[in-house]
Amino acid sequence: MKRVLVVHYSQSGQLSAVLHSITAPLERDPDIEVVYENLKPVQDFPFPWSFFRFLDAFPESVYLDPPEMQPLSVDPSSRFDLIILGYTVWYLSPSQPITGFLKSDAGRRLLKGTPVVTVTACRNMWLKAQEKVKAMLADVGALHIDHAALIDQGPAAATFFSTPRWLLTGRKDAFWGFPPAGIAESEIAGASRFGRAIAAALRNGDVLAQAPLLRGLEAVKVDDRLIASEHIAHRSFLIWGKLLRKVGKPGAPQRLPVLLLYVTFLITMIAVVVLPSMVVRVLLRPLSKKRTGAQKAAYELPSGSESFRMQDFAND
Repeated sequence: MKRVLVVHYSQSGQLSAVLHSITAPLERDPDIEVVYENLKPVQDFPFPWSFFRFLDAFPESVYLDPPEMQPLSVDPSSRFDLIILGYTVWYLSPSQPITGFLKSDAGRRLLKGTPVVTVTACRNMWLKAQEKVKAMLADVGALHIDHAALIDQGPAAATFFSTPRWLLTGRKDAFWGFPPAGIAESEIAGASRFGRAIAAALRNGDVLAQAPLLRGLEAVKVDDRLIASEHIAHRSFLIWGKLLRKVGKPGAPQRLPVLLLYVTFLITMIAVVVLPSMVVRVLLRPLSKKRTGAQKAAYELPSGSESFRMQDFAND
């Protein structure tokens, strides 16, 4: 009997849907046991968010300050053949409950020496978050073997409006010509191919010897047009996050004026810096093609964007 632990924290339910699509083939296999661990912070995060609470979460998210977590339902001394770690992205960082798990003693005990497949479901920028997750996994001695990234269905410009609307109101339907927020249902259903590949690898024996398990399944597609924008935004988050952590703790009223100042700065930066710089990068793209290509390839590791095994695992 092979044992797989699925660890995640999902506010809207979208990440849970992605993970259940992936694990459906595993659950149908009588020789595989799937155990779910739905992380629970002591003070949970709301969905939909209030505007202030949404903004107030960013300093601790960026600086990987773990929230206080409720005890896990799974025994930390249990051993698993594979752990699937699903996370959403908050301010170019893993969600705080995921950070709480990765930095907890129980999380360390479960992860140490265990192969891990990471799965993210987010708007479109996940590179910095994944680098942070990989670093924390390495710190606890986990064996990161694969990554799959599913992103929102709309263009980046459209999701800049549709995603905040969904987070702040709970509404993800199409509006004013914008497409629905979130990952397309077809993409969620298609994620079952990852589960079929994982199940096949578990049946064949040691998953480490076969890793990466998701190569050739279009697990990760990096949009190289967003790499520089993500780097710029992350530096901004670090600067403002450091200031806000000095102003007060999460929820402190003295944070509000600084957060409002930050929103003003952010809108100005997008209009004055980010949008013009995107135009400049498009014009200079032929000159930087080699460098951005190398960055794209590095960020797509270990699973990659190739499609040569799609036909093998497209259907049951």
